[in-house]
Amino acid sequence: MGLTKSEIFTDEQNGLATLLKAMAHPARIAILQQILKANACICGDLTHELGLAQPTISQHLKELKTAGLIKGTIEGVSVCYCINPIIWNEFKDQMAVFFAAYDLKDTCC
Repeated sequence: MGLTKSEIFTDEQNGLATLLKAMAHPARIAILQQILKANACICGDLTHELGLAQPTISQHLKELKTAGLIKGTIEGVSVCYCINPIIWNEFKDQMAVFFAAYDLKDTCC
């Protein structure tokens, strides 16, 4: 299937795949969970909570930010990260529609 052939898929399918790919690492899930748990922007060091090196965390934050799941703002000498509510809610709605599309049936396989 070539590199990705993304042009044969809808914008919604490509967008959902991008978000899911960004979340497809346990460290990124843990980072999102920490941000959600804080229910605020996280400006501090996540190394203590996650047990990962700072460069590793920075790379994962970059992936989450590139996908739009989080946003970062510069405050003084640090960057603060929080959930991007617009993308988060769109993602939540897309996943709800995706999962609701399956109608449980006992007649399958």
